[in-house]
Amino acid sequence: MTVSQVERSEPRKVSDERTMLDGWLDYHRATLLRKCAGLNDDQLRRRSCPPSTLSLLGLVRHLTEVERGWFLRGVADRRDVPPIYYSDDNPDGDFDDVDTADVGETFATYRRTCDQVRAAVAEATLDDMLRDGDSRCSVRWVYLHLIEEYARHNGHADLLRERIDGATGC
Repeated sequence: MTVSQVERSEPRKVSDERTMLDGWLDYHRATLLRKCAGLNDDQLRRRSCPPSTLSLLGLVRHLTEVERGWFLRGVADRRDVPPIYYSDDNPDGDFDDVDTADVGETFATYRRTCDQVRAAVAEATLDDMLRDGDSRCSVRWVYLHLIEEYARHNGHADLLRERIDGATGC
């Protein structure tokens, strides 16, 4: 399977806060997919910076879990959303278990998760609160955290992609 090229829109420079946060989050989601575009299954699974277990496919799986955790289980309070790629017994399964992972299903699950998140949080306000362990945080904080998480991991994806085929600036 090869991931096809992904359109990416620049976030608006002047807008209300929620539109900007949604725009930046979607920008980073598209950036991750662009880093994966044109690569085959083996390349997406490749751990290009040993001894790290990071791979592009692992990043997609990890960010699927991050979206599901913070937005679906957290903001939308959907306790019926279990982890897909990791467990208590295998906490790094999202990164580690990519050798036999179904690449097409991984990307379909990622896209489906992003769509579910958009729908699930559409009615939430940025000032709504949710539990984070023993403390509370706002939906605004969740957005900012996810944008930070994507930005950090997209930096990893830059390095992984360049190591795989020399592509930069995707």
